[in-house]
Amino acid sequence: MKKRVAVVILNYNGANMLHQFLPSVINNSPEADVIVADNASTDNSLQLLENEYPAVGVIKLDKNYGFAEGYNKALERLDYEYYILLNSDVEVTKEWIAPMLQFLGENSNVVACQPKLLDYKNKLSFEYAGASGGFIDVYGYPFCRGRIFNTVEEDKGQYNSIENVFWATGAALMVRSKEFWAVGGLDGRFFAHMEEVDLCWRLKSRGHQIVCVPQSVVYHVGGATLDRSNPHKTYLNFRNNLLMLYKNLPQAELARIMFIRNILDIVAATKFLLSGSFSEFRAVFKAHREFRRMKPQFHYDRLTNLSKTVVTSIPERVKSSILWSYYLKGIRTFDKLQK
Repeated sequence: MKKRVAVVILNYNGANMLHQFLPSVINNSPEADVIVADNASTDNSLQLLENEYPAVGVIKLDKNYGFAEGYNKALERLDYEYYILLNSDVEVTKEWIAPMLQFLGENSNVVACQPKLLDYKNKLSFEYAGASGGFIDVYGYPFCRGRIFNTVEEDKGQYNSIENVFWATGAALMVRSKEFWAVGGLDGRFFAHMEEVDLCWRLKSRGHQIVCVPQSVVYHVGGATLDRSNPHKTYLNFRNNLLMLYKNLPQAELARIMFIRNILDIVAATKFLLSGSFSEFRAVFKAHREFRRMKPQFHYDRLTNLSKTVVTSIPERVKSSILWSYYLKGIRTFDKLQK
């Protein structure tokens, strides 16, 4: 009998990661069907799945669609009440699905959630990509309970409460399928990075809630595809962040926020230049050029989002600058930021 939950792992040439982490998913996910969506890998991923994990479902995509569109192409073939988008470099723990499934079942206004994300290499620490739930500041900079910029906290149970967040990490994102498709799924044009924040912004603006359920714990390697200092990742993060802002900002804020972001990004590029990171310096300006080129493609999406918005003031999108708090006021942890 088909189960209510599908754990879907998107894979591209990640046979080693599948071999290392897939067993923990199979052994600890009795509530779900485990499915690997393969982005036309050229390594031995498919052979590995066939020979060693025959019970795992496999979706074979015809080319590498990237993270966002790869998931869209895979999920549109699946008929489940809940999807869990899970990175291939995640080790899950016993009963990791149950707390999230129970919370969603008891709270119909909550449409998506994430577990607590800890560092696979240092299991006492939060992991950069999602920690204990994500937020953004007024200018679109993301941060987390447990991680602000490059300051990652030790997990001492300080963020163990279930809380509303702005975004749930794409490394381990559980979402109701009906609402996922109602807002258009992930934006495939992003290719990778920021796509889950954009998705969550659309969900939040339409009146839905997103939470972190820290009673569920997973361990994430992080940076398995692109290291945080990789220029291509810098390019995608800056470009996609600008596209996300353009798509989702309320009209009254658009001109001011985009003007200030241009200035802040010039400052960021200058910092890369002064530190000798010439490739990342160029990546920022490439991101802005590409944003200007792509912007007309997103005009209809912006109009659609604005027409369907029912909540313009989202509490988890803080009204201050995280840059100001972090660099000028010296606030490095989320608990102090709240105070």
